[in-house]
Amino acid sequence: MPRREKLFYMPKDIAGLDYLRDLGLPGEFPYTRGVYPTMYRGRLWTMRQFSGFGSPQDTNRRFHYLLSQGETGLSLAFDMPTLMGYDSDHPRSKGEVGRCGVAVDTLEDLEAIFRGIPLERVTTSMTINGPAIALLAMYAAAADHQGIPRKRLGGTLQNDILKEYIAQKEWISPPHPSLKLVNDTIRFSVEEMPRFHPLSISGYHIREAGATAVQELAFTLYDGLTYVRSAVEYGLKVDDFAPRLSFFFNAHNDFFEEIAKFRAARRLWAREMKRRFHVRNPASLALRFHAQTAGSALTARQPYNNVARVTLQALAAVLGGTQSLHTNSLDETLALPTEKAATLALRTQQIIAHESGIPGTIDPLGGSYYVESLTDRMERGAVGYFKKLDAMGGMVAAIERGFPQREIHEAARAYQRSVEQKERIVVGVNEYVQKETEAVPILRIGPETEERKKAGLNRFKARRNPLRLRRALDRLAEGARKDGYLMPLVIEAVKNHATVGEICGLFRAVYGEYREGAEF
Repeated sequence: MPRREKLFYMPKDIAGLDYLRDLGLPGEFPYTRGVYPTMYRGRLWTMRQFSGFGSPQDTNRRFHYLLSQGETGLSLAFDMPTLMGYDSDHPRSKGEVGRCGVAVDTLEDLEAIFRGIPLERVTTSMTINGPAIALLAMYAAAADHQGIPRKRLGGTLQNDILKEYIAQKEWISPPHPSLKLVNDTIRFSVEEMPRFHPLSISGYHIREAGATAVQELAFTLYDGLTYVRSAVEYGLKVDDFAPRLSFFFNAHNDFFEEIAKFRAARRLWAREMKRRFHVRNPASLALRFHAQTAGSALTARQPYNNVARVTLQALAAVLGGTQSLHTNSLDETLALPTEKAATLALRTQQIIAHESGIPGTIDPLGGSYYVESLTDRMERGAVGYFKKLDAMGGMVAAIERGFPQREIHEAARAYQRSVEQKERIVVGVNEYVQKETEAVPILRIGPETEERKKAGLNRFKARRNPLRLRRALDRLAEGARKDGYLMPLVIEAVKNHATVGEICGLFRAVYGEYREGAEF
């Protein structure tokens, strides 16, 4: 395991700690101990399982099953073509349709996913970034068709394009027009969907790319500050939208480090929002987050060991005060989860919630010499990155220089080297290795899914009114060229049966495609 700076910790290690300044009470500035006064004693975290595969009908069946098993919120995973803004019949989609998530091309697809699910009573998280404005438009249009007022819709849109440039690499257009699209979705949620979180600033994928805990903390929070500044410059009032921002963090293997990371995130966000933007609404200072256990920590060898890993990571997220949690399935390093594996992952959360006794006390590790010292160290490390990013002119300039990308690349190399040299033990991989392999059932998405999806899309396109569609897309293109407010125009386009690929293709034509210039 990684060595700590000290063998043990004493009062002198937190001698500079001021309780009211640095910790405070739960639900009060600086929110180190939690964003709500009663935390889980008042309400448990939302239990989500990242779901979506194959066709919309396949995903609808999985959603209904998970809700019947006690899931309390939906989390929608999209396939690679959808994430990249291509329809299922695009040449670049070949072989990828429905493989790593559900294929969504049309409003009809999204409506099929949620058939029989009351959108006003279930919150939905959608992990989509480059095409986020199109998917939010489809979600609003689906609610319109169900007769559900938009103001009653709850959920989260990931919509975090900055981390795509940094880590995940699923983008469409360059940063500046992409930030404009993000601001349009924020405005829409403020004006028409006040219960909806239009932006979930994600450190998860930054960590999955190889970042350290400090880098995940620093780059994620700085991305958040970048979005806030962009929205303010766009003309939005910070106290109108900041309470609806949320975050998405990775719950990794180092138990105490992860807990300290979550606590430091709340404190640092509150301090920086107060210092940089002079907010007045306390809710604008309170960092609320979803956590997902670390996919990169799962192993294909001895996959049943992943159940123990996920349990420890989930415990860290709960002890760190998450508002929402996804627990990975033991088979996710091999394929999308089977129904049985997803159920076991959900049961892991339910056992922690109802059998462990942990939710009964708020921030039970608060005051620990070690945890408080580690929380301080995490915050100091992140502030150090903030200073570097400020000096570069902000996150967009840093991305264009390749700074966060290089930092993560070096951290990933160092981690891999430590595993190869056995400085870090990974059970079943570089120690306690077994020759025989353990077979686990795998969810397989066959080529017939893609063929059915393409055939259905062809039928959908043949039924459309080409004149109404063309007019809607022309209005959207004109609005994009004139830097107008696009959400109403995108909703009009999807209601006139424009596809995700057509809308994203329009953005590529107007804004251009992004090409990474960073060198390693």
